[in-house]
Amino acid sequence: MTAEQTPAPATSSRRTLGVMLLLTVLSAVLVLTAAGRTWAEGRAGTLDVSVTGGKISELPGGLALVGLAAAVAVFAVRGVGRLAVGALTLLAGLGAAAAAAAGAGDTAALDDEAARKLALTGSAATEVSHTGWPWVALAGGVLLAVAGLLTLRYGRGWPAMGSRYEAPTRKAPAKADTPGDLWKALDRGEDPTAV
Repeated sequence: MTAEQTPAPATSSRRTLGVMLLLTVLSAVLVLTAAGRTWAEGRAGTLDVSVTGGKISELPGGLALVGLAAAVAVFAVRGVGRLAVGALTLLAGLGAAAAAAAGAGDTAALDDEAARKLALTGSAATEVSHTGWPWVALAGGVLLAVAGLLTLRYGRGWPAMGSRYEAPTRKAPAKADTPGDLWKALDRGEDPTAV
């Protein structure tokens, strides 16, 4: 291969950054959508009862939001900070997937809803069925974990925010020799009396 045929490292790093961002957004959409849908249904006496994923466990939705925040933080940090963000994203994805899997067969929230509707403590739902939404949330968690792995593997080569976004540093004021220099320093926003 000649130098003209090899892809530029910048193009490759931007491509993996784009894939990471796409995976993060897609995973968050999957998890948050699934968390708002019905995960379990049943009956409480003659009443129908159902619970959403958010009622069963708030963990998948919360961890999806952590993943979205981490995707934004990738641009603000470099080096070890970016590795930490990748590890956080990986753990958030694994946690969301595990919580979704645990909630797939959970009936405690459905029993609580049955007891609330019947106004009888200790009531349990009958004819319980589960939907496929927990598995959608699990898939979203896995995609978020993959985004975290991409950040850990390729994050060091990704572009970061430029120095214009960093906090400004204070310059030492110029030495004022004349009263005119004092006024010019004040116009620039400097304190001409500071040493």
